[in-house]
Amino acid sequence: MTATVSYAPTLEDRPSPPPLRMSLAPSGSAPALLDGAWWPRSRDLGAELPSLTAVLDSLWGRVTRVTVNPAHWPTVPRKVPVAGHVVKVGSFMAQQDPHQMLLLSYRVGRWDLLVIPPQTNPVAAAWLLAAASDPLRTSTASELMAEAARLGTVTETDRTDAEAVRGSEGGHEAAGPPSTPRIPAVVAPELGIPAVALATPHPAKEV
Repeated sequence: MTATVSYAPTLEDRPSPPPLRMSLAPSGSAPALLDGAWWPRSRDLGAELPSLTAVLDSLWGRVTRVTVNPAHWPTVPRKVPVAGHVVKVGSFMAQQDPHQMLLLSYRVGRWDLLVIPPQTNPVAAAWLLAAASDPLRTSTASELMAEAARLGTVTETDRTDAEAVRGSEGGHEAAGPPSTPRIPAVVAPELGIPAVALATPHPAKEV
């Protein structure tokens, strides 16, 4: 007779969560319209928020409340359990940029993150991560999204034009330097930037 023994998976056996895709403004920079960007993997706020607060709680102080525009979130739960506490969630259709998330930490401050749509291609997302954490920029979340869309279109147009020129010349490239993509190759954590480099604390705005 053969006995089969099964073991419950240990912590070591469980797959580690994917790295958080986020960028924050450099330490010591003056507060701007945006304090960084977050690139979630889905539009499930209840599933995505715990991993975000797990990083930000240690950097900014415990996040106690977030607000979003419900335009891009199918469901906005009123409360989300996270590590060790509960985050209250509010939604504002008219008053809040649809691509922005506002985070509040009790008695510490307020931060504003660009929320990059999950389906965004990696090159555009990398540009948005860098742009939103640039302390010299003064763009809103929607303005950055529009700029990324425009730059992506321009880059695609350049590629199409270059291919047309090569075709008309029998496969030889036209004279002159090749066009340079307008979206710089700054990448998300899993594409090359260490997660710790993207999670730098900086001063909060006044609430």
